[in-house]
Order: sequence, then C-alpha cells, then structure tokens
Amino acid sequence: MNIFKSILAVISGIILIVVLSVGTDFLLEKTGVFPQGELIMNYTWMLLAAFIYRSIYAVAGGYLTATLSPNRPVLHALVLGGIGTLTSIPGIFLVINMNRTLWYPIALVITSLPLCWLGGKLKTNKLKA
Repeated sequence: MNIFKSILAVISGIILIVVLSVGTDFLLEKTGVFPQGELIMNYTWMLLAAFIYRSIYAVAGGYLTATLSPNRPVLHALVLGGIGTLTSIPGIFLVINMNRTLWYPIALVITSLPLCWLGGKLKTNKLKA
C-alpha cells in the first residue's frame, strides 16, 4: 500500500508543478506580459522571470510530495527532482538545435533536484519544530 502512496505523492508534486507553470505562462500571455504564442527563448528577462516562478513551483512541488509521502519525505522529494532533471535534459538539445539561449534549459536541469530537495527539507524541518 505504501508504494501506491509513494507514487501518488510524486505524481501529485509533478501535477502541481506542471499546472502552476503552465497556468502562470497562460496568465502572463493573456495579460500581455509575455507575447502570445511566441517562443520567449530570446528574451532574457522573460526567461529569468519564468525561471524564478518555476523555481518557486519546484520547491512547492517538493514540499507537497514530502507532505503526501508515507515515509522518508525528503527521498520522495528527491525522486521528484530526479524526474524533473531527466525530463528537462531534452530541452537542452532542443534549444541547441534552435540556436537559442542555452542557459535556461541548463539551469532547469541543474536546479530541479536541489529545489525539490529544498521543498522536502522545508517540510521535514517544519515537522520538527
């Protein structure tokens, strides 16, 4: 039974991160902050903004995953971060082929694991207090 709770905890973290990221992108496009339907990969300030809010969402995803985990909450958050790292790697190759700004997908790969870990640690530290 714990394996199903573990899987649910990680999937919940993934869903939270994706829904918040896509939702924020959508809102920023609809309000005119980001251009609609355009790839923003050439606008550094937009990439930086996206990186900041997606980083916050990764921490939140790690926190949620740790909260829902049946045991070893930080390990579950690390699994979430590992999945984020693995799913971000293809973005590097996509950007290389498009001759676009490379720092953004590399930053996503590098920070996914530590940000989710941070979310897990925030949850476990809160439990100890």
